[in-house]
Parts: sequence; C-alpha cells; structure tokens
Amino acid sequence: MGETAEDFVLVINSGSSSIKYQLLDPESSVVAASGIVERIGEDDSVIQHRADGESTERREPIADHTAGLRLVFEMFAATGHDLRREGVRAVGHRVVHGGEVFYRPTLIDDDVAAAISDLSALAPLHNPANLAGIESARALLPDAPQVAVFDTAFFHGLPAAAKTYAIDAKVAAAHGIRKYGFHGTSHEYVSGRVAELLGRDPGELNQIVFHLGNGASASAIRGGRPVDTSMGLTPLEGLVMGTRPGDLDPGIVAHLARSAHLDIDQIDTLLNRDSGIKGLSGVNDFRELRRLIETGDEAARLAYDVYVHRLRRYLGAYLIELGGVDAITFTAGVGENSPQVRADALAGLARFGIEVDPAANTAENRAARRISPPDAPVAVLVVPTNEELAIARAARQVVDRLD
Repeated sequence: MGETAEDFVLVINSGSSSIKYQLLDPESSVVAASGIVERIGEDDSVIQHRADGESTERREPIADHTAGLRLVFEMFAATGHDLRREGVRAVGHRVVHGGEVFYRPTLIDDDVAAAISDLSALAPLHNPANLAGIESARALLPDAPQVAVFDTAFFHGLPAAAKTYAIDAKVAAAHGIRKYGFHGTSHEYVSGRVAELLGRDPGELNQIVFHLGNGASASAIRGGRPVDTSMGLTPLEGLVMGTRPGDLDPGIVAHLARSAHLDIDQIDTLLNRDSGIKGLSGVNDFRELRRLIETGDEAARLAYDVYVHRLRRYLGAYLIELGGVDAITFTAGVGENSPQVRADALAGLARFGIEVDPAANTAENRAARRISPPDAPVAVLVVPTNEELAIARAARQVVDRLD
C-alpha cells in the first residue's frame, strides 16, 4: 500500500464466536486488508484473510478472541503489514450498547472498558463479545489508541415521546429503560450517502432507512437526525429478524414462564436465538428461505409473509410520523441483495408516490443506486452500508483531537 500503516485504522467487530476486521484509510477509503475469524472456541476454527487482491485461508483450533486476534496479526505480517511493528493510527471497535453513558465515539481506558462490561445486561449477546475484542486488541497493541464506536449513539437524542416506554417512570429511570436503538452507525452512514446521491442537503430530507441483515431495523430520519427507530431497549424489538421476533406482546414472556415453565434464561434464548425467520421456518439464512419457498414449503412462505408484513407496518407508521417521505433506502445483506423483499415491501404504494422500477430493482449492480422511476416523487434507493468506514472515520477524529 502506498500509505504507511500509521495512516490506517484497524476496525474490529468482535462477535461471540467471530472477529471481523478491516485495515483501512479513513480519508481515502482504501482497504489494505480485511477478513474474518469464525468458530472461535471450536476445533474447526477458520480465518479468511484478504490483502492486495489475494485471499488466504487457515483452519486450526482457535481457543479464544486473543488467540484469534493474534492469528489475525500473523496473517497481516505474512502479507506485508506487520501491525505490531509498524503500528496503526487507531483501533476502532464496534460496541453495540452504550446505554445512557456513551453517545459519541470514546477513547477506551480501564474505566470505559468496565462501563461497557456493566452494560452487558442490556446486550448480553453483544457487549461481552465486543469487550473480548477490545481486551485482546489492547493487549496486542498496547500503544495504539483504542476507540469505541457505539451502535446506539446515533439514536441518543430521540424525541422523548419516541424513546419513552409507558411503564412506571421511577422503575424506568432506576433501570435505564428507554428506547436506545441500534445499527446507528449504519443508519447514519447510509442516510448521509442518500443525501449525497440525491444532491440534496440532509437538512431538507425526510428519510426512511431499512437495515435488513440477520439483525434488522428501521429508522425515520428528519433533517439528518433520527426521530424514531424500530429497535428499543435491546436489539429484540421491531422488525422480524433472522433469529429474533421483533415486536411481540410482552405478556408472552409471562405466559411462557407460567404455562411452559420456562425460566428467564430459557426465554431469553428462545427470543434471541430461536425465533424470527428461524423460529417460523427452521432456517435463518434468507437465501435458504427463498429456496424453501420455491419448493412449496408453507412454513417458509409464512415466515416470509410475516417478515414483509412487519416491514410494511413500520413503513406506514414512519410515513405518517414524518408527514411524508423523500427517500426510502434499503441496506445490509437482505436489503442490498433481495429484489423480492424490496418489491414486496413497497408493492401497491403508487398513490403515495412510492414505486419500484422492476428493471432497476433486479439489475445486477452492487453500487449505490436509485431503483425507483426517475419521475417518482419518492426516491427508492439501495445503498451498501459501510460501517467499517464510518467506525474508522469516527476513531480517526477522536485520535486527531488528542494531537
């Protein structure tokens, strides 16, 4: 790479059994290397590393996140980027839940790490894994500034009416119960790109953004700032997801405890890991779901219909909440790669100025693009998200302020 490693930011997204990473220049957007470590803690762990247009794969047992990240650094060194010798400008970490404490990118020290750990009660599937990546990176790159970028930050300033749950106010205040929202890094990045693509000032636009991956969320954005979002206290609320149900009657939890004799941990597992598309169809990969539908599988068809029904419900709610919309955007794995979901979610809405051009929608194109007719009042777009770039830019800004 033409730049030195010290110009680059290492972005780490640490999951419960995986580490996704990129080494990139936040100014030029050049990615020097990227990869993923999967199945950490298992005998068949694997790392896939890509640098300078070449891909390398290694399979060997990886005991924990520290061992995984150490192997990542070995792969970097083997491909000409010895991070421990050359250093990096910063390490940016995706952290899912910032609670009320963190609402901007934050330089990590021992106190910040402890606070992220304390917030694990609000994101038990995410924050502990994020923290494992942070602790491993701090041990392996002790001289590099480490910056946490929080999924909840973009939604910190939601209007009171949107973020407040109608439960006992004292109980809510004592336990930090409010709508926090998630995927904020993606929603902020994508809505900004939409304004660029339309050649409009973000302050002039009303937008609805659908981040549709294995986790899924929607946001209503007015003038560049969110006024509502589908995820809530935790990433369980809102849209139907790969393994999570989204909105459901909270009485279901008490009913399962009394009738099915499930304890709180069993219910938590059911709702986080065994619900959503997987709970209805047996699979959580959308490609596999489509394959099952094509074979006539009725459970898969129902799962898909429930998924789309929920999308349309949120679309309608946000359309009214915003008082009209200028742009509707799809992003993330399903949002970027499923023309059928996009078409079905917006079907029959021409009277609201919302249309999808079939040819543009189904064209083989991975670039950011408009898929509505040119003269349609509402722009419908597909915009690939780039959370890594957004995290790298945020981390770079924090470190630059230290100089």
